[in-house]
Amino acid sequence: MKKTGVLLSGCGFLDGSEIHEAVLTLLALDRAGALAVCLAPNIAQHHVINHFTGKEMENESRNVLVESARIARGTIWDLAEIESLDLDALILVGGYGAAKNLSSFESRGASCEVNPDVAKAVQSFYRAGKPLGFICISPVIAAKVLGGEGIELTIGNERESAEAIEAMGAKHVTCPVWNAVVSRKGKVVSTPAYMMKTTIGEVAKGIEKLVSELLGLL
Repeated sequence: MKKTGVLLSGCGFLDGSEIHEAVLTLLALDRAGALAVCLAPNIAQHHVINHFTGKEMENESRNVLVESARIARGTIWDLAEIESLDLDALILVGGYGAAKNLSSFESRGASCEVNPDVAKAVQSFYRAGKPLGFICISPVIAAKVLGGEGIELTIGNERESAEAIEAMGAKHVTCPVWNAVVSRKGKVVSTPAYMMKTTIGEVAKGIEKLVSELLGLL
């Protein structure tokens, strides 16, 4: 059975992983006969958002790995241990956590920095010819780390993020939510998910497409 890493960034779309996207990814991998292995960096969250009010919670801090374990039902690995897991592919789930915890894209745009362990994982999979999947906002991480490789990515049709992807060296391809883009360079697949105003059913179609294309590259 092929093992696919699923990189999470917390729990909840405003300050961590988008939960629908994470669960749909795990479900799609299971239905495709692949083993999902959840990972997250053992770092502090950028901040904590009250998902009921949408406001930042003062004087509260949370850990990305601990929060991600909620989605993984406790079965999760520290990203620092990724080399010991012998994974065949890696998927980065969306949610603002990808732009706040895994990178600083939310505050710095194209001049952002990517968490060193995240950047190392993406680079190592790419260089080893192992497939990489990027969902929702996470393609900006691929653009920052791999933009010099001339890869193609999608963020759907969101103009500012698409322009940032191009500014970081990658090529943006407009894509509907139910579909995925397979880069002609490298084994990189991306889908817009909740970057677009849509339904969970349409997001599911796009994630299923991404997983199918990703596993087809193995």
